[in-house]
Amino acid sequence: MRNSSRRLVVAAAAVVAAGLMPAPATGAATAPQIDRLNRGVVSVHTAQGNTVGWRLLADDPAGVAFTVYRDGTRVTAEPVTGPTAFVDAGAPAGARYTVRAVVGGVERMSAFAAEESLTLTSGAAASTRDIPIQPPAGGTTPAGESYTYTANDASAGDLDGDGQYEIVLKWDPTNSKDNSQSGYTGNVYVDAYRLDGTRLWRVDLGRNIRAGAHYTQFQVFDYDGDGKAEVAMKTADGTRSGTGQVLGNGSADYRNSSGYVLSGPEFLTMFNGQTGAAVSTVNYDPPRGTVSSWGDSYGNRVDRFLAGTAYLDGSHPSLIMSRGYYTRTVIAAWDFRGGALTERWKFDSNSAGSQYTGQGDHQLAIADADGDGRDEIVFGAMAIDDNGSPLWNTRMGHGDAMHVGDLIPSRAGLEEFKVDEDKAKPAAWMADAKTGQIIWQNTSCNCDNGRGVSDDIYAGSPGAESWSSAVSGLLNTSGQNIGRKPSSTNFVIYWDGDAQRELLDGTHIDKYGTGGDTRLLTGSDVHANNGTKSTPSLQADLFGDWREEGIWPTSDNRALRIYSTTDATSISHVSLMQDRQYREAVAWQNTAYNQPPHASFALAR
Repeated sequence: MRNSSRRLVVAAAAVVAAGLMPAPATGAATAPQIDRLNRGVVSVHTAQGNTVGWRLLADDPAGVAFTVYRDGTRVTAEPVTGPTAFVDAGAPAGARYTVRAVVGGVERMSAFAAEESLTLTSGAAASTRDIPIQPPAGGTTPAGESYTYTANDASAGDLDGDGQYEIVLKWDPTNSKDNSQSGYTGNVYVDAYRLDGTRLWRVDLGRNIRAGAHYTQFQVFDYDGDGKAEVAMKTADGTRSGTGQVLGNGSADYRNSSGYVLSGPEFLTMFNGQTGAAVSTVNYDPPRGTVSSWGDSYGNRVDRFLAGTAYLDGSHPSLIMSRGYYTRTVIAAWDFRGGALTERWKFDSNSAGSQYTGQGDHQLAIADADGDGRDEIVFGAMAIDDNGSPLWNTRMGHGDAMHVGDLIPSRAGLEEFKVDEDKAKPAAWMADAKTGQIIWQNTSCNCDNGRGVSDDIYAGSPGAESWSSAVSGLLNTSGQNIGRKPSSTNFVIYWDGDAQRELLDGTHIDKYGTGGDTRLLTGSDVHANNGTKSTPSLQADLFGDWREEGIWPTSDNRALRIYSTTDATSISHVSLMQDRQYREAVAWQNTAYNQPPHASFALAR
């Protein structure tokens, strides 16, 4: 029997008080499930001693303070208030730390029995921690082509219920393909690792799952509320679970002479996050049916998949899986309760109307777009309500990048910024996430505007700044050009301690400046992923204070190197992973064309 005391439920009042989400509307659920985390204590040894950092949690009351213990001995003369950091002057390397909350003058013990600090290695611009990983053996395709493996996208989840995140990693064969490219690929593998490098399991998706950015979208989330995250992904005949179970017909081979898999059964499987066992397997919905009904006859558009996680009832997470976005679009919502996957609803543009075809991007976003306490699926140029019905549709069509957050803090609710591929459409636009009403838009560039970002990167202008590949300058919340465009159009990350985000591109982080960007970090002996997209394996608030970590594989693919900032901050804030929208964004970050996570709030208001 699962221990109900391990459920990840925090009272809605505490979450709302912490500023993590709006108060739910009448009739909405009142106890949203969020990750139950430990303090995430980290220590970095420097010439001055050890710098210790930890999480502020959603259920910490106002006025909370903290005491710090080194190897069991208290080292703070007075409880620490303000930012969750402490410098233990003169302390030796390798010391272990615990942190206790102080409420009303009384220390509170951790709910986790074996909580102690992670040690990071000090560097000039960041601290690091390496997670040893184990590359799969390479192989040879039926066409005689050899391949090896590189560490690719990753996600995070508390797989074993100890309050600390583990890492789930996808291994990409060197012959992985875009859907538009013919050719065989190697198998896709998905591993789970503790932060000390212990491998918990490996799933082999088998020969009937093709390798590439659009085929395997994996979600890591606690779907059944037992305190331990599950892992969900599309599977097929021959998939081998982390416990060795073979799904379907292990000898089946549905690859055609072009390397595509356009026949045979398709499954959706929920895996136990701690063991890798296949807990529930159902038929993937929607099935491929007739390949040409998705927009071409050779297998490109039929296998365009997206995935996410959404609190459709306001309390519990549901799995979102989709197929198609160039023409026909189908989005299915699944619940995982009592060890079984059941379909909650399905949206299909074939029945909803032709106006909903071709509106999707190469990613999605999950957010409470209409402010009712329940999540919507922002699917490129349209949004689907929590009940599976259309919420709005701008009819702007397909694009390669979009961002959803409190981008204009002076307006109520959330906004979406998106770039367009259709030459006849505006190059980029900003819309109200509740109604889809266009707030401002750029004129058409008569081009495919392939990259775009929107977030607060410049303190000299309130709210988010927006920029894109085909539009000159940096745009303010009214769409007006306020100056120099940043040097990159990729990820953004909270790094240097202020309320603005920094620029993350490839393996480096820069600070935006009106006269030029300043390099803050250059990753050493690591590589970016996904070709020209040049993304990290993962960006997330994994431990320490509210700021984010970046994970890149080492050049030899033998470790995942986690980079964490060494800059001080004057800001005290609850862990971003306990903001529902941000946590969901970390889950969907690996989907297709990876995009950075956005919270439901603007840090600088």
